[in-house]
Amino acid sequence: MTSNDLLAPLDLAFWNIESARHPMHLGALGVFSCHSPTAGAHAADLLAARAAAVPGLRMRIRDVWLPDVRVPRHLADVRLPLALGGATREPAPDFDPLDHVRLHAPTTDFHAAAGRLMERPLERGRPPWEAHVLPGESGTSFAILFKFHHALADGLRALTLAAAIMDPMDLPEPRPRRPEPARSLLPDVRKLPGLLRGTLADMGRALDIGTSVARSTFGMRSSSALVSEPSGTRRTAGVVLDLDDVHRVRKSAGGTVNDVLIAVVAGALRRWLDERGDGSDGVEPRALIPVSNRRPRTAHPQGNRLSGYLIRLPVADPDPLQRLRTVRTAMDRNKDAGPNRGAGAVALLADHVPALGHRLGGPLVSQAARLWFDILVTSVPLPSLGLKLGGNPLTEIYPLAPLASGQSLAVAVSTYRGRVHYGLVADGRAVPDLELLARAVSEEVDTLLEACGT
Repeated sequence: MTSNDLLAPLDLAFWNIESARHPMHLGALGVFSCHSPTAGAHAADLLAARAAAVPGLRMRIRDVWLPDVRVPRHLADVRLPLALGGATREPAPDFDPLDHVRLHAPTTDFHAAAGRLMERPLERGRPPWEAHVLPGESGTSFAILFKFHHALADGLRALTLAAAIMDPMDLPEPRPRRPEPARSLLPDVRKLPGLLRGTLADMGRALDIGTSVARSTFGMRSSSALVSEPSGTRRTAGVVLDLDDVHRVRKSAGGTVNDVLIAVVAGALRRWLDERGDGSDGVEPRALIPVSNRRPRTAHPQGNRLSGYLIRLPVADPDPLQRLRTVRTAMDRNKDAGPNRGAGAVALLADHVPALGHRLGGPLVSQAARLWFDILVTSVPLPSLGLKLGGNPLTEIYPLAPLASGQSLAVAVSTYRGRVHYGLVADGRAVPDLELLARAVSEEVDTLLEACGT
């Protein structure tokens, strides 16, 4: 990442929809096994020392009303009006890693501590990330909660930054990038007709996407089971499944691993709603399944370009295999239509909205998420190689997604070393019994295995 990179439109949108009671950082809770009660303190020292050497962790977000003359290459793909009211990533001149790595008192419940820490917004004037080291009272494990703002790093880049401060691994050296010449601040007048045509094309694409979003949400009613007034509180929970069990269900019933993991969420919600007395009859919450299309390395600005699929989770269906078939059919239909269609494509509109529009319209957009979907179910890729810190192996890793305003629950899933990790984030007031939903996830896998006769 170079100095003074303009934020990609979607990253800018996440930066502007945040509020003090509605933070938009993502997180990951990693659990490490150890053999010393001082291992957590040693891990905190290592993180602080190594963070100073990772350029991406020194970057802060700075709001700008006009392009900075030091911004390189931005006119290659970003037209001048898009920079108005935007933001850049730039090195923080007073970066101190000790401000970002914090050692806490020993605890017996890593998730309870993580929930309280996820409530707190990141400081916007400093590089927007934190690492919280949570020693276990038993002395046989410790946990680290990493928090990254989406404007600094999406899920994949946050993983890259976190891995950079783990123990070194023998990996091939990346190929050096060829430096590119700096470009003039003002556009070449010979390119103005092309810029005008591009602007008109952007407007056409935005209209096409907007029409598709409106059409796909027409007639849909939001489920009240997963929508609530935001309280600003957070709870987290985690579930670990055997990946072999998921593959057994997939091979017996068909579909993809992702189809099975989504169907598990639908079945778990059914169990949870029935157990808490809310009832699952007629409940079909709309789940947003993000689809990431990373920008090419030559694109400017860098950052994530996100779309998504929208499906109805068949919570009301009592048959576990039929729930899986329903999910599979819905996902196949979405894949055939492509990520540019349906309500999930609303994130693509970020690419066609001027930066000033993101700044002024951010608060309105944050309140509108409940109109498009009821629950987020996202997959976060993890490396298959085992990670360590200070020689202590990472044994569990729970991805934690941002919680949209007005929604009660978000689900993130990662596969690490033959096991599936579900990370659940909930509004603490709306979902005080999140551990019951976590238990229902495990029970649903057993139900699917039984239904498949395996």
